Amino acid sequence: MLATSDQQNVARALIDARAGKTPLTVYPGAMPQTMAEAYAIQDSAIALDGRRIGGWKVGRIAAELVSHYGGNRLTGPIFTDEIFDGAADPVMPVYADGFAAAEAEVLLCFGDIGTRDYDIDSVRDCIADVRTGIEIASSPFPEINRHGPAVTASDYGNNKGLVIGPSIADWRGADLVRMPVEMAIDGETVGAATMEAMLDGPFGSALFLIDILRARGIAIPPGTWVSAGAITGIHEIRPGQRAEALFDGKIRVGCSIKSY
Repeated sequence: MLATSDQQNVARALIDARAGKTPLTVYPGAMPQTMAEAYAIQDSAIALDGRRIGGWKVGRIAAELVSHYGGNRLTGPIFTDEIFDGAADPVMPVYADGFAAAEAEVLLCFGDIGTRDYDIDSVRDCIADVRTGIEIASSPFPEINRHGPAVTASDYGNNKGLVIGPSIADWRGADLVRMPVEMAIDGETVGAATMEAMLDGPFGSALFLIDILRARGIAIPPGTWVSAGAITGIHEIRPGQRAEALFDGKIRVGCSIKSY
């Protein structure tokens, strides 16, 4: 779907607010009502932004909204200059006067996808690595998650960065869906869960991403990351705080938060 002039204006306002670190007290235009409208805005913003995409975040659409929006997931770009190695204990910027959260996620790295069709089992064939990580969600629009998934998707899916943690050893044979995951902020546990509640799991997120990006005419080069979805929840966070995720009781990845 090609963006209308009004949608292009929304896209420009969203990326200008991000670049200028300007909080948005209201959404800058007509709110998208469908995912097609949301991705028209997102695609326009990506083209205007000009930065290289290194990955994509995938988020869940609430069950009660699936029939209206025609699917159970949404996506947004993660730019290469906002992807950091967790071994360096990065300090991740957020919009202090907007929305900010940290999410424990499993990260999949695509190898060569080619042109073949995939299903939930065969999609594993094009995954080169599986890692632990933290997605930083942040937007200059503080109400981004209060107006439905189309609004969330329109502003880069509410993404502001990715922290890449250690690999999961023997991920092909591991029972990822039942792996325990905990999230702590400033040393206090704020969430604990497994991926059993994540629809069809992280590989379902990869399959969704392949399908939707192909439909939008967006290439997926080898090395592209998939942040597969929040496991323990969306945990709001403030500058000066620290987030740390614990996977399988032994794999840690963390970051500190600063004002952008």
